[in-house]
Amino acid sequence: GARGGAGVETQVGNDLGTPEPLRWLLRSPFDRNVPVQMELQELLLDHGFQRLGVSSQGCVDHPIVITEAVCTPLYSRQMMSELLFECYQIPKVSYGVDSLYSFYHNKRQGWPCSGLIVSSGYQCTHILPVLDGRLDAKNCKRINLGGCQAVMYLQRLLQLKYPGHLAAITLGRVEEILHEHSYVAEDYKEEMAKWRSPEYYEENVHKMQLPFSNKLLGSTLTSEEKQERRQQQLRRLQELNARRREEKLQLDQERLDRLLYVQELLEDGQMEQFHKALMELNMDSAEELQSYIHKLSMAVEQTKQRILQAEVSVEVDVVDSKPETPDLDPLGSEQSLDDVESMNEFEPLFAEEQPEPEKPVTTVQVCHSYLINTISVQFF
Repeated sequence: GARGGAGVETQVGNDLGTPEPLRWLLRSPFDRNVPVQMELQELLLDHGFQRLGVSSQGCVDHPIVITEAVCTPLYSRQMMSELLFECYQIPKVSYGVDSLYSFYHNKRQGWPCSGLIVSSGYQCTHILPVLDGRLDAKNCKRINLGGCQAVMYLQRLLQLKYPGHLAAITLGRVEEILHEHSYVAEDYKEEMAKWRSPEYYEENVHKMQLPFSNKLLGSTLTSEEKQERRQQQLRRLQELNARRREEKLQLDQERLDRLLYVQELLEDGQMEQFHKALMELNMDSAEELQSYIHKLSMAVEQTKQRILQAEVSVEVDVVDSKPETPDLDPLGSEQSLDDVESMNEFEPLFAEEQPEPEKPVTTVQVCHSYLINTISVQFF
């Protein structure tokens, strides 16, 4: 389930789909292999019984074996027992450590009954000593390092090695790499000696293709499409400037109307209200008021002229715009001065989007586009 009260949705198993966009919002029903959310544990049990073909309506008439981490708190086991007996009417339940079950199952005849178990989980690792067939609980240790930390560490290593694919190297892909393409080396030094050999490296290295993206190949727009995009950006810029001028004109006009109203109070002889209005405007005299009125009037008039000139220029551009035709002028013909000036005025606004000469697509470029999307992963 996601964190937060509103819009909480609980999904189990394959219903999760792709959790990458919401990975950091997910909430697990376990805290370092210890169950803590019993309301979510009920959903997990329903999902497990459904997958096993066991009906959980009313009661589950089957004995249940629950595996747990070593030294699980009694409160957690008590809440799990209460859930199984009260909600599912389980007749019998047994608790055991999964790594001990594995140890007893894989112990062959003639092997000693003592050993050291290293059980690595998703969030922590348990080290369990077994003496004469029994667990030495006093000397058990837990290390807060597990598969989750291994995945994050591998992701960081790959992102540092391939900074161009920072966003594509997600935790989900790294988990797949760790689970499908990695193994535990029995002899670390021997493995290192093998990987130093170029022949062994070429035969055993795993190369993976990341999702294809057009951004890596650069823009594929034609010159006409780039020109049209510049025209659209220019029109948006003109519209934005026009809106700003209209907003400024409206504010200046409101201030001017306010000052003219105060000036009318002076002309009508209402001196008390006039002086009170001057104090609200933070002015000292009628001369200062007249100066502000003159400046605001000039500003309003200039803004109106700019708006009018902008509308006239837009109309002229619409009338003079013609569809592009092939250039039929002879080679070496010179452009007019007006064309050169218009180009010089236009280029600085969009200097970063100058059209690049199109290059023919060759086999080398195709190979290069494949190589930049390829990562090599080496595990020991």
